[in-house]
Order: sequence, then C-alpha cells, then structure tokens
Amino acid sequence: MKICTTARWATVALLSTLTASLAFSQAPQQLTAPALQPATDQANQANAQTKQSDQDLQAVPGLTVYSREVDLIFTVTDKHGGFVTGLQQQNFGLLDDGRPPERVVQFRQQTNLPLRVGIMMDTSSSIRQRFQFEQQAATDFLLQVLHPADRAFVEGFDVQTDISQDFTNRIDLLDTGIRRLRPGGGTALFDSLYKTCRDQMLTLRQDISVRKALVLVSDGDDDYSRATETDAIKMCQRAETIVYTISTNTGPSKDKGDDVLQQVADATGGQAFFPTRIDDVAVGFHNIEVELRSQYSLVYIPANFKQDGSFRTIYLQCLDPRYSVRAKKGYFAPKPPQ
Repeated sequence: MKICTTARWATVALLSTLTASLAFSQAPQQLTAPALQPATDQANQANAQTKQSDQDLQAVPGLTVYSREVDLIFTVTDKHGGFVTGLQQQNFGLLDDGRPPERVVQFRQQTNLPLRVGIMMDTSSSIRQRFQFEQQAATDFLLQVLHPADRAFVEGFDVQTDISQDFTNRIDLLDTGIRRLRPGGGTALFDSLYKTCRDQMLTLRQDISVRKALVLVSDGDDDYSRATETDAIKMCQRAETIVYTISTNTGPSKDKGDDVLQQVADATGGQAFFPTRIDDVAVGFHNIEVELRSQYSLVYIPANFKQDGSFRTIYLQCLDPRYSVRAKKGYFAPKPPQ
C-alpha cells in the first residue's frame, strides 16, 4: 500500500507525545536497513510468529495473503513552496489510525521510483478554446518526466471516457494519443475519475514498487456524472493514486469547479494548480514533474491493524515547524478474504 497525507497537530502536547512514542530509529546509519529491529525479545517473538503464520497461509492453495506494510509517499515543502530534500527519518512524526506505528521498515528519498502516470484531459465543449495549448503542454510534460522505467497513458473525457493511448513508454505514441483527442460534449468528471482509478490504477500489477499519479486537466465542472465527488475520491484512495489537478479556468477568481479540483488534490496527497493565464498551464505541468522526483518514501507496519475494509487516517508531520508535509489523508485496509 502507498499512503500519503497531511495534518496539523492540534496542540504542542500532542506533538511532544508523538515524538516520544514513535518507533522511529534515532540512528541515521539504520535508515536504509531493510528492516528495523524490534526493541524487545517479546517483539522479536511476535514478529517471528507473524512471519511463520504468513508462511503457513501462503502454503494454502488459492488463499490471498495481504501484507501489513504500508508504503507512504509524501512531499515536504518550505514556507515558500520549495521542495525540501535531505531530511532524515527522525525528522518526522506519524500516527496511523491515532497510534504510532508498530515498526518502521524503511525510510528513504524515492527520487527515482518508477512512475505510472495518467494524463486525464477534459474534452468537454467548455474548454474548446484552450485545448490545443493544453495538448502541447501535456506532451512537453511527458517528454520531461518519463524515464526508461516509467509508463504513462492518455485519456480524454466528456460524458464518456476515451483511453486514446494505454500505458507505454513511447513518447510518439503518447503524443499521437494526445493529438487524437477532440473537444465537445458535456462533462462527467466524477464518473471519469472513478472509472479511471478503478480500471487503470486499481488493477495495475507490478513486480516492483511504483508511484501512481494522475494529472487531471479540467475546469472542475461536472454536469453529467452519476458518481459523486466523494465516490471518486474514495476510489482514488483505494487505488493508492495521487491526483494533481490543473485548472483551465483562467478567470480572475476561483469558481465552484476550482474548489472541486482543490478538494480532489488535497484528499489524495496531490496539489492543485490555478493558472491565471493559459501560458501558465505549462508551469503547472513543470511543477508536477519536479515534485514527482522530490518525494520521500516511508514503509511501516501499523499498530492494531485489522483486515476490515475500514478507512484508516494518517497524520504525518515534520517536527521542524518551518516545513509542511503534503500527503494522502488515509487509506482503506484490505477486506478479509472471502
């Protein structure tokens, strides 16, 4: 699971308690170790029993075994919005479902973690005049962000969803997919976001760890969806996908659609960009590119974990008050095997 979120501590007392109770190692040389050692013999014994239990379950034909490890990817910024790199494990405090983690497995900067990126372009009639520029900005983004191990897909949406190019690393195919899109029709934003996360991201199976992200270019308006905004956000969270939004509303003030784009980005650990000129759309794409290469990864085992399908909140905070953490607000625990 890849989990991200932001939160603000309610009081100084909570922050002090969290700092004292975290299971994070204070020894920098241990940060890249594949696993941190438990503090007591009892914890060693419990982990050994858990490992043996997992091995026994894996021996049962047809039984799916879920890992308790949570992979939390997040971004740290300063008060000017600049990305902060080089921080260490002991610089952060974490609560999962209100409790410190049972154990931290790994902490590192994941600047080169392979990406699985989807470009979602609003092709409704309301963005017709800006569409050609957005197409070029999207192609330029893919040219800059895609490394050999990365994959991307291109999608247009109005009242329906059109995957014009599925996952590939070939820029020529992605560019062709972008150029193939044509604006026209109403807007079913929530339906499209829900369907894309369900069909493209939730079902994605990889042998290596990857970061899943969507770049949603839209004015945020929706006049056709059957799904609600909450439905769409929950599916993004289930698919462990960060959503970055770029508004195509270049008016002097934010409107209702901009509020939607902000809420979707905040809930999934992404960021919303609101260009004041059409030329600034390209700046939004560039900022997303830089962020995707400036993130941290924290792998941990949550305390009191249950396979009950419930939503578990995460509170992640940098202990240095000069910095802010942007990440997902939580995740859904797996449901028990049927």
